[in-house]
Amino acid sequence: MGGRGWRAWVRGALLSACVVATGSPVAAEEDGPPVALKLPRDVSIHGDRRVDDYFWLRERDNPAVMWHLRAEAAYTERWYAARSGLVQTLLTEMTARVPAAERSEPVRQAGWWIGTRIEPGQQYPAYVRQRAAADGRWSAEAPVQTMLDLNELARGRAYLAVPEPRMSPDGRLLQYGIDDSGARDHTLRVRDLSTGRDWPWQVSGGDGQAAWAADSRTLFYVTTDAAKRSHRLWRQTWGAQPSRPVLVFEERDPLFNLVLQGTDDGRYLMLTSAAKDRNEVRVLRSDRPTGPWQRLLPRQAGRELRVEHHQGQWLLLANDRGPQFRLLRWPVQRPLRQWADLGRAQEWVAHRDDTLLEGLTVLQTHVAVQVRSGGLVGQRLLPVTGGPAVEVDFGQTGNFTAMALVPGDGTKLGLNRDPALPWLRVQLQSQTQPPAVVDVDLATARPTIRRVREVPGYDASRYATERLWATAADGTRIPVSLVYAKAPRLGGPQPLLLKGYGAYGLPSDPRFSSVELSLLDRGVIVAIAHVRGGGDLGRPWYHAGKLDRKMNSFTDFVAVAEHLVAQGYTRPEQLAATGGSAGGLLMGAVVNLRRDLFRAVVAEVAFLDVINTMLDETLPLTTEEFIEWGNPKKPQEYAWMRAYSPYDNLQPGAYPAMLLTTGLNDSQVPYWEPAKYVAKLRTLKTDTRLLLFDIDLQVGHGGASGRFDQLKGEARTAAFLLTELGVAGAP
Repeated sequence: MGGRGWRAWVRGALLSACVVATGSPVAAEEDGPPVALKLPRDVSIHGDRRVDDYFWLRERDNPAVMWHLRAEAAYTERWYAARSGLVQTLLTEMTARVPAAERSEPVRQAGWWIGTRIEPGQQYPAYVRQRAAADGRWSAEAPVQTMLDLNELARGRAYLAVPEPRMSPDGRLLQYGIDDSGARDHTLRVRDLSTGRDWPWQVSGGDGQAAWAADSRTLFYVTTDAAKRSHRLWRQTWGAQPSRPVLVFEERDPLFNLVLQGTDDGRYLMLTSAAKDRNEVRVLRSDRPTGPWQRLLPRQAGRELRVEHHQGQWLLLANDRGPQFRLLRWPVQRPLRQWADLGRAQEWVAHRDDTLLEGLTVLQTHVAVQVRSGGLVGQRLLPVTGGPAVEVDFGQTGNFTAMALVPGDGTKLGLNRDPALPWLRVQLQSQTQPPAVVDVDLATARPTIRRVREVPGYDASRYATERLWATAADGTRIPVSLVYAKAPRLGGPQPLLLKGYGAYGLPSDPRFSSVELSLLDRGVIVAIAHVRGGGDLGRPWYHAGKLDRKMNSFTDFVAVAEHLVAQGYTRPEQLAATGGSAGGLLMGAVVNLRRDLFRAVVAEVAFLDVINTMLDETLPLTTEEFIEWGNPKKPQEYAWMRAYSPYDNLQPGAYPAMLLTTGLNDSQVPYWEPAKYVAKLRTLKTDTRLLLFDIDLQVGHGGASGRFDQLKGEARTAAFLLTELGVAGAP
């Protein structure tokens, strides 16, 4: 028996003996929290001695592990049971703000108008379509066909996630994928819309990405490896009989994932090998699905390219002249071989240090560029025939929280499906404005609101927003967004919830939350700290909070909290903080830096065991995130992570009240990260404040999937916060 096998046998024997003797692998007083067994494991590296007492909690198939998780869940449940009235009150409030029925604004595609509908009492939407009128317009009188009803798919499933289905160009077929565990394992299917029946063909191991070729018989799709890395592109063709799937491309570099998209005009498919600081784009004419994919430019560290097509020209967003990108035009018939070739391209929009070119929406007469400057997001219309660019006026007041634009479907920045339409469709929202679908007339640049998400009982005039700036220790000004109910805002300190994320260059734009109204109506101010590491102020803001500068994210958050206290908005005993996933890392690091500054902390699906996770290349996300956090196998990069890794920096002392959440099926941040953190913290905290670990045994990283089921978790979290902040009474 080898060394690892012997240690595993001894560990298993110890756990089994503990279960036999006591009935569990934990010790706990009656109604007290579970205390996990310590089984020391040496995880030292680079001469830095580290011993992990709870490494064994990774063993999901070990009955002792499941016993411990259920013990934690039972302890948490007892706390909530004693406050079931508050949880139910909050759930009732939140549910009342959900409209009984919901309709999306339809979009035109392939002679159809496509949208979603949710009928009263339903958890999920149904995708529907109506034939376009002879002049292409939408008619309410046109018969409605249900293409895919997610409520039917959800029957018998505890969880359901379906990426947006893709209709074939001829409107005959629908491709969709199902994840019924929350672990990002998608089964791909194809439905014949003339019969409403699925074909026998299906593929497991997909990541939800798929795209049709122009012939409507060829489907490209992406599958993942054992570590959930999107690494293979396949082609499937149907004729009289389905062909065998053809492996088109395999991405072998573990730093990269594949991203499959189509250009806005449908002429080309795009396959991007994407890493955190570089990419490589391949294109294929959509009407030649068996042809060769053409690489545009070779991958190069620090270089990124975003591609669109318009009338025989590539439209290229490139960061070759600076991190904020510039917009170029290049004829399709001329090969692009090296990055230096871009020096001969036609520059349409030059690089500016203060403005990020965030994405493109290509229409027949205009190209819309989404721009980000000073924390505000806007749309710039460029006429393709020439002429001056026009900045769309959405009525913004200059306030950081005013009408932030957000991506449409997660991959494209517009909501347009038909480039022939004479408008640009975007979505507007703020902390006080529910999401609104807005069409911008391309001829006049005038926006028109088409639909505002209904929030029953909501009155925007009762709430107000502010934009502040805090100053970090190095002098950097950090933006802060605030929202509060006007009635309880008397100018003195109030309970305050401070949110943060700060990773991957993703902005924390101020967005509307009907859930948070239950906090605002009880006098809680909700604030967002736009810390470095996010994309709130463009790409340099992101670069200033990653790798060797990751500590900036955490000290920025502390600086914002201190500023809010100094300015009289709140006091430490009234201050709570929250963040999820990489924002959960933010919470863990901030707690270690300033335990005295917060009354309560919520860390959802939190990335806490940074070094152990980044040392294990078999786990999802590890290798591809070496460019985000660093590679701990390298001594210098290990030192970066060692300075902030929440699990490794826990120390004896008093801590804020804490709630940690996870899903057993989480493939992005495994359940054992918060489980280990809680187990270790229980042995170190010297206070009597609450430490809860709320684990859902049936979901993954995103939590529950139904629109009402999601609110159950939100109500529980709000109950914890309101109890700790001392404002659990009626609004």
